[in-house]
Amino acid sequence: MALFTKEESLAYHEEPRPGKLEVLPVKPCFTQKDLSMAYSPGVANACLAIADDPSLANAYTGRGNLVAVVSNGTAVLGLGNIGPLAGKPVMEGKSVLFKAFADVNAYDINLALTDPDKIIEVVKALEPTFGGINLEDIKAPECFYIEEVLKKEMNIPVFHDDQHGTAIISGAGLINALEITGKKAEDFIVVVSGAGAAAIACAKFYTELGIDPANIRMFDSKGILHKGRTDLNKYKAQFALSEDMTMTEALKGADLFLGLSKKDLLTPDMIKGMADHPVIFACANPDPEIAYPLAMETRPDCIMGTGRTDFPNQINNLSGFPYIFRGALDVYATEINEAMKLAAARALAALAKEPVPAEVSAAYQGQTFSFGQGYVIPKPFDPRLIEWLPPAVAQAAMDTGVARKPIEDMDAYKASLRVRIQKAQGRANALIESYK
Repeated sequence: MALFTKEESLAYHEEPRPGKLEVLPVKPCFTQKDLSMAYSPGVANACLAIADDPSLANAYTGRGNLVAVVSNGTAVLGLGNIGPLAGKPVMEGKSVLFKAFADVNAYDINLALTDPDKIIEVVKALEPTFGGINLEDIKAPECFYIEEVLKKEMNIPVFHDDQHGTAIISGAGLINALEITGKKAEDFIVVVSGAGAAAIACAKFYTELGIDPANIRMFDSKGILHKGRTDLNKYKAQFALSEDMTMTEALKGADLFLGLSKKDLLTPDMIKGMADHPVIFACANPDPEIAYPLAMETRPDCIMGTGRTDFPNQINNLSGFPYIFRGALDVYATEINEAMKLAAARALAALAKEPVPAEVSAAYQGQTFSFGQGYVIPKPFDPRLIEWLPPAVAQAAMDTGVARKPIEDMDAYKASLRVRIQKAQGRANALIESYK
């Protein structure tokens, strides 16, 4: 049953004010003194201080808590290449999630550009304004090149969430699935349906978690990636195997199916051939590669996850990106590196083993959750995420030397995060109510 109608969705975006974002001041500007400090002549003191010490920009401006959500609209959600203007509602929505879940200010930058070098040039020029860059909905393979160059040439975190978000969340599920099934990562056989940005990033991330690259069988729309094909770009070629096979053949004895492709691609007969206690992450949205009830009926021993909110083990990037940026920004990290991504996945996996508070059950119509087959990934609305992920990410940044402002008291930092979110949500709720 649909939660909303098309008309309700459009009204949500249009009323009481068009769009989902608004810029509001956080300093008073009611008197002559306020005005003279906010602008001329008092603003010169902040400008000169930053000119002498650029690190003070994070003290005297909002840059240190401001992320750009950058897209050209070439690979939007399940909508494809709809362009930057049609993609803007999605990017505004992403910015809202940053604020609502991690008190990160974010604004969308929608570029009418397809040339990756021009996108790189524009984004690089934004560095004085933003403390971090979230690349979003840019099609493969250009997205790989864009992120690679920007990470090398910018001194702030650059993170393509379409790649790494799915990898981190599903990676947390994989960590816990290995524990539950008692299997070893190096023995796991993985079949991946899809060879776009998310699929390739997931496969690479899984190797960081111990999966043998030789055990990854990746398929695109033309079949398995194998060395006999001449149409593979360098990103796909790194997962090309020597042997050609069908997906049915690849799934025989496989331990994990990761779907980032299209609905109904996986049949009951295909998953019958998988290993005991298989892991099925069918993430095509809104309809997965195999329906959850059908998969569970066919393989009741499986650990099943989808991108949907109405089934267990939701693989949702929302459980990652706001908190990853929160931790990175709070230590003034120069990048989001592999150690920080792994720390986020491990923290997420560890949280799933903790007793689930009543407020989480209340957010999900009174359902109860406990670590096991139907609960290997914490729910996206778990308020404890803000206390678990940012500290883990911040600590990894400190440990790997990319933190410019280390946190001295991690316990105090953890305690401050929940208070910060409560205050931010209170301000937002009051503003929203004022428009009614």
